[in-house]
Amino acid sequence: MSKDIRIKKGLNINLVGAAEPTTSKAALSNVHAINLSDFHGLTPKMILKEGAEVKAGEPLFFNKKVESMIFVSPVSGELVEIERGARRRILTLRILADKNQEYVTHKVPDLAKISVADLKQYLLKSGCWPFIKQRPYDLIADPGVTPKAIFISGFNTAPLAADIEYVLAGKEKELQAALTALGKLTPGPVHVSVRDKGASVFSKMEGIELHKVSGPHPAGLVGTQINKIDPINKGERVWTVGAADLVIIGEALLTGRFNAERLVALAGSSIKKPQYYKTKIGAEVSTFLYASGVNDKHFRVINGDVLTGSKTRPDGYLGFYNTTVTAIPEGDDYEFFGWNKPVFDKISTTRALTFSWLQPNKKYDLTTNTNGEHRAFVVTGMYEEVFPMDIYPLQLLKACMVKDLDEMEQLGLYEVIPEDFSLTEFICISKQPHQQIIREGLDLLHKEIG
Repeated sequence: MSKDIRIKKGLNINLVGAAEPTTSKAALSNVHAINLSDFHGLTPKMILKEGAEVKAGEPLFFNKKVESMIFVSPVSGELVEIERGARRRILTLRILADKNQEYVTHKVPDLAKISVADLKQYLLKSGCWPFIKQRPYDLIADPGVTPKAIFISGFNTAPLAADIEYVLAGKEKELQAALTALGKLTPGPVHVSVRDKGASVFSKMEGIELHKVSGPHPAGLVGTQINKIDPINKGERVWTVGAADLVIIGEALLTGRFNAERLVALAGSSIKKPQYYKTKIGAEVSTFLYASGVNDKHFRVINGDVLTGSKTRPDGYLGFYNTTVTAIPEGDDYEFFGWNKPVFDKISTTRALTFSWLQPNKKYDLTTNTNGEHRAFVVTGMYEEVFPMDIYPLQLLKACMVKDLDEMEQLGLYEVIPEDFSLTEFICISKQPHQQIIREGLDLLHKEIG
């Protein structure tokens, strides 16, 4: 039996360039990379040295704070480079892939009989544990902690994001194995949220509590769903897992192999034929970026969706958690007196000089231009119109900026992560970096309180 959730506040950003439901196989990537910035708060300790030969699923490094938490290679080949930054901090690992892939194979566990301790050990040694994140603080989950519940969002409302149902089609066995395993890791339920309309692959799954959600973005963000289902209080922990990551976890449980294969949506108005590509974690973006053709000479490649993704180069690498790569025009041109004339081609929540509210279903071809400079916070009440959580967004942002720990706690920082403020950042007329402010606030809270 499902439980219905209706989200009233939010904003759908309809952009040109959504990926068509067709799949092509990306060209083989010569080099795969693991970017350490994908694992926030991690202190890595290398297991292998440059020049070492590795198999897919073989450990590369571990978490210095939790030594049982290992990170494995997505492919077999040679570890050709360990890029370091200031104070010899590890930034990126690059692996020259073999043409014929070899895998580390673990003994397949019996999910019906396995203990919680043995299941955790299997997920840790197989390299699947980094897919499990925790709230508060948005870090990789601590295996020594038991969460009160686990949350999974089975749909994505972010602009141009991959269609989760399309990505998971035909993966029922892997999904069920992963969900069964996750159910053993918590005394509470495994909450899965899906769209209220249309069939979902999750409706056939056992051992979950299904929720049907309606409403605009950010209805698809797991943070919004947690807030409406079972909010986080001080001292509590919940875990979250990406829907696409369930496939990798499930396959490892069924076959004993870490298969880093991804179905990635290549989207955006700068792509001539946006569609899905089958590739692997850490693959070169260029192996599929130009396969569909590009419309612009000057465009930005985003690892992820346009609201929460990070800028990357065309010769960059697919992020560890990403199922979307977006390409949109670079907004480095400026309109003369653009602030003083009616606007028909931009999205806005205000009706002052903009007319997007007259065409709610129109699709827009937006650029990366912020259309304004950074300025002090202007109190408008706009954030509350698109922020569906029972939290005061402006007050929380200001508390983070002045590093007021008591206010940060009382205003609900435990419940949020940066992506929950991506929409308020998008509509912010003050051009404040909301996600960065929340990230810095979370880091401070974690350092001081833990």
